[in-house]
Amino acid sequence: MTDTKGLCEPRFAPVRAALAASLGKDDVGASVAVYLDGEPVVDIWGGYADADRSVSWERDTLTGVNSTTKNMTALCALILADRGQLDLSAPVAAYWPEFAAADKQNVLVRHVLSHTAGLPDLSGLTAVEDLYDWQSVTAGLAAQAPEWEPGTAAGYHALTFGFLVGEIVRRITGRSLGEFFAEEVAKPLGADFHIGLSAEHDRRVAPLIPPPSLTDEYASSAPPGPDGTRREYTGAAVRVRDANSVAWRRAQIPAVNGFGNARSVALVQSVLANQGSAGGVRLLSPQGCEPAWQEVFRGEDRVLQSPMSWTVGFGKFGSTFGWGGWGGSLVASDPDSRMTVAYVMNQMMDRDQQEDNRGMEIIMAAYSGLQ
Repeated sequence: MTDTKGLCEPRFAPVRAALAASLGKDDVGASVAVYLDGEPVVDIWGGYADADRSVSWERDTLTGVNSTTKNMTALCALILADRGQLDLSAPVAAYWPEFAAADKQNVLVRHVLSHTAGLPDLSGLTAVEDLYDWQSVTAGLAAQAPEWEPGTAAGYHALTFGFLVGEIVRRITGRSLGEFFAEEVAKPLGADFHIGLSAEHDRRVAPLIPPPSLTDEYASSAPPGPDGTRREYTGAAVRVRDANSVAWRRAQIPAVNGFGNARSVALVQSVLANQGSAGGVRLLSPQGCEPAWQEVFRGEDRVLQSPMSWTVGFGKFGSTFGWGGWGGSLVASDPDSRMTVAYVMNQMMDRDQQEDNRGMEIIMAAYSGLQ
Protein backbone atom coordinates (compact mmCIF):
# COMPACT_ATOMS: atom_id res chain seq x y z
CA MET A 1 0.00 0.00 0.00
CA THR A 2 1.29 3.45 -0.94
CA ASP A 3 1.10 6.43 1.39
CA THR A 4 -1.50 9.08 0.58
CA LYS A 5 -1.79 12.62 1.92
CA GLY A 6 -4.71 14.92 2.58
CA LEU A 7 -8.15 15.01 4.16
CA CYS A 8 -10.37 11.94 4.46
CA GLU A 9 -13.28 11.77 6.87
CA PRO A 10 -13.26 8.43 8.77
CA ARG A 11 -16.42 7.06 7.16
CA PHE A 12 -14.75 7.44 3.75
CA ALA A 13 -11.66 5.44 4.74
CA PRO A 14 -12.40 2.92 1.94
CA VAL A 15 -11.72 5.73 -0.57
CA ARG A 16 -8.24 6.28 0.84
CA ALA A 17 -7.67 2.53 0.81
CA ALA A 18 -8.79 2.32 -2.82
CA LEU A 19 -6.40 5.09 -3.91
CA ALA A 20 -3.53 3.55 -1.94
CA ALA A 21 -4.18 0.18 -3.57
CA SER A 22 -4.28 1.74 -7.03
CA LEU A 23 -1.03 3.61 -6.43
CA GLY A 24 0.51 0.34 -5.33
CA LYS A 25 -0.64 -1.46 -8.46
CA ASP A 26 -1.41 0.60 -11.58
CA ASP A 27 -1.05 4.28 -10.81
CA VAL A 28 2.06 6.45 -10.72
CA GLY A 29 0.48 9.59 -9.29
CA ALA A 30 -3.17 10.41 -8.65
CA SER A 31 -5.65 12.46 -6.68
CA VAL A 32 -9.16 11.70 -5.46
CA ALA A 33 -11.83 14.01 -4.08
CA VAL A 34 -15.34 13.51 -2.76
CA TYR A 35 -17.66 16.45 -2.15
CA LEU A 36 -20.86 16.09 -0.17
CA ASP A 37 -23.39 18.93 0.06
CA GLY A 38 -20.86 21.13 -1.73
CA GLU A 39 -18.12 20.55 0.87
CA PRO A 40 -15.01 18.33 0.74
CA VAL A 41 -15.12 15.09 2.73
CA VAL A 42 -12.20 13.49 0.85
CA ASP A 43 -9.27 15.36 -0.71
CA ILE A 44 -6.30 13.02 -1.06
CA TRP A 45 -3.33 12.47 -3.33
CA GLY A 46 -0.21 10.38 -3.60
CA GLY A 47 2.50 8.92 -5.78
CA TYR A 48 4.66 10.73 -8.31
CA ALA A 49 4.26 13.45 -10.92
CA ASP A 50 6.71 11.87 -13.36
CA ALA A 51 7.29 8.49 -14.97
CA ASP A 52 10.72 8.19 -13.31
CA ARG A 53 9.04 8.50 -9.89
CA SER A 54 11.50 11.21 -8.85
CA VAL A 55 9.03 14.09 -8.29
CA SER A 56 6.28 13.70 -5.70
CA TRP A 57 2.65 14.39 -6.60
CA GLU A 58 1.81 17.39 -4.43
CA ARG A 59 -1.39 19.02 -3.24
CA ASP A 60 -1.26 21.55 -6.10
CA THR A 61 -0.10 19.20 -8.87
CA LEU A 62 -2.10 19.58 -12.07
CA THR A 63 -2.47 17.25 -15.03
CA GLY A 64 -4.42 17.10 -18.27
CA VAL A 65 -7.82 15.48 -17.76
CA ASN A 66 -8.72 15.16 -21.47
CA SER A 67 -12.49 14.69 -21.95
CA THR A 68 -13.28 15.15 -18.28
CA THR A 69 -13.03 18.79 -19.42
CA LYS A 70 -16.41 18.39 -21.16
CA ASN A 71 -18.13 18.48 -17.79
CA MET A 72 -16.72 21.98 -17.23
CA THR A 73 -17.67 23.21 -20.69
CA ALA A 74 -21.23 21.93 -20.26
CA LEU A 75 -21.53 23.72 -16.92
CA CYS A 76 -20.71 27.03 -18.61
CA ALA A 77 -23.64 26.52 -21.00
CA LEU A 78 -25.99 25.62 -18.15
CA ILE A 79 -24.99 28.78 -16.27
CA LEU A 80 -25.84 30.93 -19.30
CA ALA A 81 -29.12 29.07 -19.71
CA ASP A 82 -29.97 29.65 -16.07
CA ARG A 83 -29.27 33.37 -16.49
CA GLY A 84 -31.68 33.52 -19.41
CA GLN A 85 -28.92 34.32 -21.91
CA LEU A 86 -29.05 30.93 -23.65
CA ASP A 87 -32.16 28.96 -24.66
CA LEU A 88 -31.30 25.26 -24.76
CA SER A 89 -34.19 24.66 -27.17
CA ALA A 90 -33.24 27.48 -29.57
CA PRO A 91 -31.42 26.91 -32.86
CA VAL A 92 -27.66 27.30 -32.61
CA ALA A 93 -27.96 29.77 -35.50
CA ALA A 94 -29.91 32.14 -33.25
CA TYR A 95 -26.58 32.91 -31.58
CA TRP A 96 -24.21 31.95 -34.41
CA PRO A 97 -25.92 32.90 -37.70
CA GLU A 98 -23.28 31.37 -39.99
CA PHE A 99 -24.02 27.99 -38.45
CA ALA A 100 -27.30 27.73 -40.40
CA ALA A 101 -25.33 26.83 -43.54
CA ALA A 102 -25.50 23.33 -45.04
CA ASP A 103 -29.02 22.70 -43.77
CA LYS A 104 -28.19 23.15 -40.07
CA GLN A 105 -30.88 25.73 -39.29
CA ASN A 106 -32.71 23.13 -37.19
CA VAL A 107 -29.74 22.11 -35.04
CA LEU A 108 -30.68 23.10 -31.50
CA VAL A 109 -28.38 24.03 -28.64
CA ARG A 110 -29.40 20.89 -26.74
CA HIS A 111 -28.48 18.78 -29.78
CA VAL A 112 -24.93 20.12 -29.55
CA LEU A 113 -24.77 19.46 -25.81
CA SER A 114 -26.16 15.92 -26.11
CA HIS A 115 -23.89 14.74 -28.95
CA THR A 116 -26.88 14.50 -31.30
CA ALA A 117 -26.01 17.44 -33.62
CA GLY A 118 -24.53 15.19 -36.32
CA LEU A 119 -21.09 16.84 -36.26
CA PRO A 120 -18.89 14.27 -34.47
CA ASP A 121 -15.85 15.06 -36.64
CA LEU A 122 -14.45 18.10 -38.39
CA SER A 123 -13.81 17.31 -42.04
CA GLY A 124 -10.47 18.48 -43.39
CA LEU A 125 -8.69 18.26 -40.05
CA THR A 126 -5.35 16.66 -40.90
CA ALA A 127 -2.98 17.77 -38.14
CA VAL A 128 -3.37 18.30 -34.41
CA GLU A 129 -1.98 21.80 -34.91
CA ASP A 130 -5.15 22.63 -36.85
CA LEU A 131 -7.03 22.42 -33.55
CA TYR A 132 -5.14 25.46 -32.25
CA ASP A 133 -6.82 27.79 -34.77
CA TRP A 134 -10.20 28.58 -33.19
CA GLN A 135 -11.55 30.66 -36.05
CA SER A 136 -10.64 28.10 -38.68
CA VAL A 137 -12.19 25.19 -36.75
CA THR A 138 -15.44 27.00 -35.94
CA ALA A 139 -15.76 28.31 -39.50
CA GLY A 140 -15.32 24.76 -40.74
CA LEU A 141 -18.01 23.45 -38.41
CA ALA A 142 -20.37 26.24 -39.47
CA ALA A 143 -19.94 25.27 -43.12
CA GLN A 144 -20.19 21.50 -42.61
CA ALA A 145 -23.32 19.42 -43.20
CA PRO A 146 -24.49 17.08 -40.43
CA GLU A 147 -23.93 13.33 -40.79
CA TRP A 148 -27.50 12.59 -39.70
CA GLU A 149 -30.72 14.46 -39.01
CA PRO A 150 -29.94 16.35 -35.81
CA GLY A 151 -31.67 14.99 -32.73
CA THR A 152 -32.43 11.59 -34.26
CA ALA A 153 -29.15 9.85 -33.39
CA ALA A 154 -26.13 10.33 -31.15
CA GLY A 155 -22.45 10.11 -31.93
CA TYR A 156 -19.85 11.21 -29.42
CA HIS A 157 -18.48 14.63 -30.42
CA ALA A 158 -15.00 13.98 -29.00
CA LEU A 159 -13.31 17.19 -30.17
CA THR A 160 -16.08 19.18 -31.84
CA PHE A 161 -18.17 19.39 -28.64
CA GLY A 162 -15.90 22.05 -27.16
CA PHE A 163 -15.71 24.17 -30.30
CA LEU A 164 -19.47 24.09 -30.80
CA VAL A 165 -20.38 24.92 -27.19
CA GLY A 166 -17.44 27.31 -26.91
CA GLU A 167 -18.45 29.32 -29.97
CA ILE A 168 -22.02 29.64 -28.67
CA VAL A 169 -20.60 30.93 -25.37
CA ARG A 170 -18.29 33.31 -27.23
CA ARG A 171 -21.10 34.71 -29.38
CA ILE A 172 -23.20 35.41 -26.27
CA THR A 173 -20.52 36.70 -23.91
CA GLY A 174 -17.68 37.92 -26.12
CA ARG A 175 -15.33 35.69 -24.12
CA SER A 176 -13.61 32.44 -24.98
CA LEU A 177 -14.86 29.37 -23.13
CA GLY A 178 -11.65 29.33 -21.10
CA GLU A 179 -12.05 32.99 -20.13
CA PHE A 180 -15.70 32.55 -19.22
CA PHE A 181 -14.92 29.49 -17.12
CA ALA A 182 -12.03 31.25 -15.35
CA GLU A 183 -14.05 34.35 -14.50
CA GLU A 184 -17.51 32.92 -13.84
CA VAL A 185 -16.71 29.49 -12.38
CA ALA A 186 -13.12 28.96 -11.22
CA LYS A 187 -12.58 32.39 -9.65
CA PRO A 188 -15.74 32.55 -7.50
CA LEU A 189 -15.27 28.95 -6.34
CA GLY A 190 -11.51 29.19 -5.88
CA ALA A 191 -11.14 26.17 -8.16
CA ASP A 192 -7.68 25.37 -9.55
CA PHE A 193 -8.96 24.19 -12.93
CA HIS A 194 -7.96 25.71 -16.25
CA ILE A 195 -9.25 25.31 -19.81
CA GLY A 196 -6.08 26.19 -21.61
CA LEU A 197 -3.14 26.69 -19.27
CA SER A 198 -0.91 29.76 -18.93
CA ALA A 199 2.87 29.47 -18.57
CA GLU A 200 2.88 30.36 -14.87
CA HIS A 201 1.38 26.93 -14.08
CA ASP A 202 3.71 24.80 -16.23
CA ARG A 203 5.97 23.90 -13.28
CA ARG A 204 3.01 22.20 -11.56
CA VAL A 205 2.02 19.95 -14.47
CA ALA A 206 2.41 16.20 -14.20
CA PRO A 207 2.78 14.98 -17.80
CA LEU A 208 0.49 12.18 -18.91
CA ILE A 209 2.23 8.81 -19.03
CA PRO A 210 1.31 6.49 -21.91
CA PRO A 211 -0.17 3.09 -21.06
CA PRO A 212 2.28 0.34 -20.10
CA SER A 213 4.30 -0.96 -23.06
CA LEU A 214 3.18 1.97 -25.25
CA THR A 215 5.02 5.19 -26.18
CA ASP A 216 3.97 8.83 -26.34
CA GLU A 217 2.89 8.13 -29.93
CA TYR A 218 -0.14 6.37 -28.41
CA ALA A 219 -3.23 8.01 -29.92
CA SER A 220 -6.83 8.36 -28.89
CA SER A 221 -9.46 6.48 -30.86
CA ALA A 222 -13.06 5.39 -30.59
CA PRO A 223 -13.46 1.92 -29.08
CA PRO A 224 -14.22 -0.97 -31.42
CA GLY A 225 -17.83 -2.07 -31.77
CA PRO A 226 -19.21 -5.49 -30.80
CA ASP A 227 -17.94 -6.96 -34.07
CA GLY A 228 -14.44 -5.60 -33.48
CA THR A 229 -14.61 -2.86 -36.11
CA ARG A 230 -14.02 0.82 -35.44
CA ARG A 231 -15.86 3.80 -36.83
CA GLU A 232 -13.85 5.13 -39.74
CA TYR A 233 -12.00 8.33 -38.89
CA THR A 234 -9.50 9.96 -41.22
CA GLY A 235 -8.72 13.10 -39.21
CA ALA A 236 -5.76 13.92 -37.02
CA ALA A 237 -5.24 11.58 -34.09
CA VAL A 238 -4.28 13.18 -30.78
CA ARG A 239 -1.22 11.49 -29.30
CA VAL A 240 0.08 11.55 -25.74
CA ARG A 241 2.95 13.76 -26.85
CA ASP A 242 0.45 16.26 -28.26
CA ALA A 243 -1.50 16.38 -24.99
CA ASN A 244 1.79 16.96 -23.14
CA SER A 245 2.97 19.76 -25.45
CA VAL A 246 3.18 23.44 -24.56
CA ALA A 247 1.14 24.32 -27.67
CA TRP A 248 -1.70 22.08 -26.42
CA ARG A 249 -1.66 23.76 -23.00
CA ARG A 250 -1.88 27.25 -24.47
CA ALA A 251 -4.68 26.45 -26.92
CA GLN A 252 -8.45 26.57 -26.43
CA ILE A 253 -9.81 23.07 -27.03
CA PRO A 254 -12.65 23.04 -24.48
CA ALA A 255 -13.66 19.44 -25.08
CA VAL A 256 -10.30 18.09 -24.01
CA ASN A 257 -7.57 20.45 -22.81
CA GLY A 258 -8.57 21.14 -19.24
CA PHE A 259 -5.94 20.96 -16.50
CA GLY A 260 -6.69 20.32 -12.86
CA ASN A 261 -6.72 17.76 -10.10
CA ALA A 262 -9.45 15.80 -8.36
CA ARG A 263 -10.11 18.57 -5.85
CA SER A 264 -10.81 21.19 -8.50
CA VAL A 265 -12.83 18.83 -10.71
CA ALA A 266 -15.02 17.68 -7.80
CA LEU A 267 -15.43 21.20 -6.41
CA VAL A 268 -16.70 22.58 -9.72
CA GLN A 269 -19.01 19.67 -10.49
CA SER A 270 -20.38 19.53 -6.94
CA VAL A 271 -22.25 22.74 -7.82
CA LEU A 272 -24.56 20.68 -10.02
CA ALA A 273 -24.95 17.89 -7.45
CA ASN A 274 -25.73 20.39 -4.71
CA GLN A 275 -28.56 22.42 -6.27
CA GLY A 276 -26.35 25.09 -7.78
CA SER A 277 -23.89 26.01 -5.05
CA ALA A 278 -20.66 24.78 -3.46
CA GLY A 279 -18.69 26.12 -0.53
CA GLY A 280 -21.31 28.79 0.02
CA VAL A 281 -20.96 30.13 -3.56
CA ARG A 282 -24.05 29.95 -5.78
CA LEU A 283 -23.47 29.68 -9.52
CA LEU A 284 -26.96 28.74 -10.69
CA SER A 285 -30.44 27.99 -9.38
CA PRO A 286 -31.60 24.51 -8.32
CA GLN A 287 -33.78 24.37 -11.44
CA GLY A 288 -30.83 25.38 -13.60
CA CYS A 289 -28.99 22.20 -12.59
CA GLU A 290 -31.71 19.81 -13.73
CA PRO A 291 -30.76 19.56 -17.44
CA ALA A 292 -27.50 17.93 -16.29
CA TRP A 293 -29.35 14.73 -15.40
CA GLN A 294 -32.45 14.92 -17.59
CA GLU A 295 -32.08 12.44 -20.43
CA VAL A 296 -32.13 13.84 -23.96
CA PHE A 297 -31.10 10.71 -25.87
CA ARG A 298 -30.98 7.02 -25.13
CA GLY A 299 -29.74 4.45 -27.62
CA GLU A 300 -26.72 3.26 -29.54
CA ASP A 301 -24.00 5.89 -29.85
CA ARG A 302 -22.69 5.76 -33.42
CA VAL A 303 -19.14 6.72 -32.47
CA LEU A 304 -18.73 4.89 -29.16
CA GLN A 305 -20.63 1.93 -30.66
CA SER A 306 -22.30 1.20 -27.36
CA PRO A 307 -25.62 2.05 -25.65
CA MET A 308 -25.55 5.53 -24.11
CA SER A 309 -27.81 7.90 -22.26
CA TRP A 310 -26.95 11.56 -22.92
CA THR A 311 -28.28 14.55 -21.00
CA VAL A 312 -27.62 18.23 -21.74
CA GLY A 313 -23.85 17.98 -21.55
CA PHE A 314 -23.24 14.76 -19.65
CA GLY A 315 -23.40 11.00 -19.80
CA LYS A 316 -26.07 9.51 -17.54
CA PHE A 317 -25.38 6.29 -15.65
CA GLY A 318 -28.25 5.25 -13.40
CA SER A 319 -28.69 7.96 -10.79
CA THR A 320 -25.36 9.61 -11.62
CA PHE A 321 -24.15 11.89 -14.38
CA GLY A 322 -20.71 12.99 -15.51
CA TRP A 323 -17.98 11.92 -17.90
CA GLY A 324 -14.40 10.72 -18.06
CA GLY A 325 -11.29 11.39 -20.07
CA TRP A 326 -8.99 9.44 -22.35
CA GLY A 327 -6.61 7.48 -20.15
CA GLY A 328 -8.79 7.17 -17.06
CA SER A 329 -9.76 10.41 -15.28
CA LEU A 330 -13.44 10.87 -14.45
CA VAL A 331 -16.06 12.68 -12.40
CA ALA A 332 -19.49 11.44 -11.34
CA SER A 333 -22.22 13.37 -9.56
CA ASP A 334 -25.31 12.07 -7.79
CA PRO A 335 -27.94 14.77 -7.18
CA ASP A 336 -29.99 12.46 -4.95
CA SER A 337 -27.05 12.03 -2.56
CA ARG A 338 -25.61 15.50 -3.30
CA MET A 339 -22.28 13.76 -3.83
CA THR A 340 -19.56 14.29 -6.44
CA VAL A 341 -16.54 11.99 -6.85
CA ALA A 342 -13.48 12.80 -8.98
CA TYR A 343 -10.37 10.83 -9.88
CA VAL A 344 -7.44 12.39 -11.74
CA MET A 345 -4.17 10.61 -12.55
CA ASN A 346 -1.13 10.78 -14.84
CA GLN A 347 -0.78 7.07 -15.71
CA MET A 348 -3.02 6.36 -18.69
CA MET A 349 -4.46 2.96 -19.44
CA ASP A 350 -5.56 1.52 -22.78
CA ARG A 351 -8.94 -0.18 -22.54
CA ASP A 352 -8.08 -2.28 -25.59
CA GLN A 353 -5.23 -3.85 -23.62
CA GLN A 354 -6.77 -4.18 -20.18
CA GLU A 355 -9.81 -3.25 -18.15
CA ASP A 356 -9.52 0.04 -16.31
CA ASN A 357 -11.58 -0.04 -13.12
CA ARG A 358 -9.55 2.51 -11.16
CA GLY A 359 -12.13 5.30 -11.25
CA MET A 360 -15.09 2.98 -10.74
CA GLU A 361 -13.48 1.43 -7.66
CA ILE A 362 -13.06 4.93 -6.21
CA ILE A 363 -16.72 5.73 -6.88
CA MET A 364 -17.93 2.50 -5.27
CA ALA A 365 -15.73 3.18 -2.23
CA ALA A 366 -17.30 6.64 -1.93
CA TYR A 367 -20.80 5.19 -1.97
CA SER A 368 -19.82 2.85 0.86
CA GLY A 369 -19.19 5.95 2.97
CA LEU A 370 -22.78 7.07 2.56
CA GLN A 371 -24.19 3.95 4.19
